[in-house]
Amino acid sequence: MHDKQPVDPVSQPDPPPTRIRPQFGLALRQARPFLLGIAATLLAILAYQSLAPAPAPLTTTDVDDRIAQAMASATPPPAYSAAVYQFILPSLVLIQTERANPATEDESFGVGSGVVVNDTGAILTALHVVADAAAILVTFADGTQANAAIIAAQPENDIAVLQADQLPTQFLPATLGSPNGMRIGDEAYAVGNPLGLAGSLSAGVISGFNRSFTPRGSDQRLEGLIQFDAAVNPGNSGGPLLNRSGQVVGIVTGLVNPTDENFFIGIGFAVPIDVAGGAAGLPPQ
Repeated sequence: MHDKQPVDPVSQPDPPPTRIRPQFGLALRQARPFLLGIAATLLAILAYQSLAPAPAPLTTTDVDDRIAQAMASATPPPAYSAAVYQFILPSLVLIQTERANPATEDESFGVGSGVVVNDTGAILTALHVVADAAAILVTFADGTQANAAIIAAQPENDIAVLQADQLPTQFLPATLGSPNGMRIGDEAYAVGNPLGLAGSLSAGVISGFNRSFTPRGSDQRLEGLIQFDAAVNPGNSGGPLLNRSGQVVGIVTGLVNPTDENFFIGIGFAVPIDVAGGAAGLPPQ
């Protein structure tokens, strides 16, 4: 019995090498449709540019027009307050009062605001502006001045109606709005004569509804008021509170000031116009 001879690995023949197929040709064939598409697109662009007419050169007028259009599109629309002021100004009234003090034989003078609300020239204002006045002088938007008298009053709402003994040749009653359609946060504008500064406008928002307020020096508590934060000061009383459409939604009656100082700190009140208008026989809004 013969033993098996060990196999010498060095003496064994090498295995044939594995042949690797080239892949580049396959990738090129697969990308051919894509490359042809790009080439066709480039040819189409070149053909269009060669056939399309060249654009006309811009003139100075064209440039100016384009600049004007760009500026117009970038300019914000006018503020509501500017339109509101122009809308109410023809109806605004300056009220000046004279009071006599029999004890001292002195006279005092006051300033307030009012607004024309109907075709007969009736003026709505706050009662405390004209109460106990020996004389009431009203100045209309066109400068016409006349003496006026109280023809109706609502003490429970601090509302008075004045009638002038002479009306302007032309006057424009204010447009009345609906306070019931307003919400907290809506724009509010107060127009009047604060501190004697005639025809002043301030802007803010509606801060609350159905507020109560007792004016300083009065025992009459006012109910159902509109609270707003448009700045008002002495002289604004009796003036209109407006919505952003320029419609009267209230008559300014007072301001809250816990410091007892005679200036505004952020809380004003107005009688809703559907309440105040009742004194002048106006229909509810």
